[in-house]
Order: sequence, then C-alpha cells, then structure tokens
Amino acid sequence: MDNDQMKTYLQAIIAKTPFAAQLEAQVLHIEPGKVELAVPVVPERVNQHHGFVHGAIIGFVADSACAWAAGSVAGDVVTSEYKLNFLAPAVGERLIGVGTVIKASSRTVVAQAEVFAERRGERKLVAVALATIAKVEGK
Repeated sequence: MDNDQMKTYLQAIIAKTPFAAQLEAQVLHIEPGKVELAVPVVPERVNQHHGFVHGAIIGFVADSACAWAAGSVAGDVVTSEYKLNFLAPAVGERLIGVGTVIKASSRTVVAQAEVFAERRGERKLVAVALATIAKVEGK
C-alpha cells in the first residue's frame, strides 16, 4: 500500500471509530513507520477547568500517533500499554501528534509520540509518549 492509500484507509477507520470521529481526528501525513495527525481544539468539548486541553484528549493523540505509526508497518494493531509525560499546558487551535516506530518485531511494535499544541502556526511540545503496540492475531 502506498502512502496515499494508507492515508485513505486510516481516514476510513477514523470515520467509523466514534471517539476519533467525534474529535475530528485527521491524518496529515503517513509513511511506513511515521504518522502525523491533528485534532482541532474545540473548547466546549476538549478543555478542562483551567482552559487547557484535557489530558484525556492529549492521551488520545499520543496513543493514536503511536498506534497508527505502528499500523503503517504491522497492519492491524492494538495498544498494549503506553506511558505519557505531560510537559506543558496545551493551549492552541489544534493538537498535532507525530508518531514514530522505534522497533518492530514479529508480534509487537515499540513507538514514540510527540504531541504539540499549535497556536497561530507555531508548535509547542506539550507531551511525549512511549508505547508498546501489539499486532492483532490472524491479521
């Protein structure tokens, strides 16, 4: 599958995944072992009481960036675990997740993600994640 086909396939999965669709997740770029995605910041839906993007939304972006990067080299996958470090409050118009595969084996993929808050075209690193992603058996 080439990059455009991978992007189309992943957008179709997003469209039928209720939470991802509700957050309006969008694939910006995908290639084997790397993905970049965006989620618009809609204050009434994603902000916490201090006005920052809620950690659960940042977690979604980090997890998705890792899993989608893993899926680009391993096919159908699910997250086994991830560790998320919040580095700064997320404030901006959208969140950007950049996922990269570190190592792929026959059963698992280790991936990392950087999550940025984009404000007026400038990106600020707000979180990093490390994840173990499992290949779905029989796929």
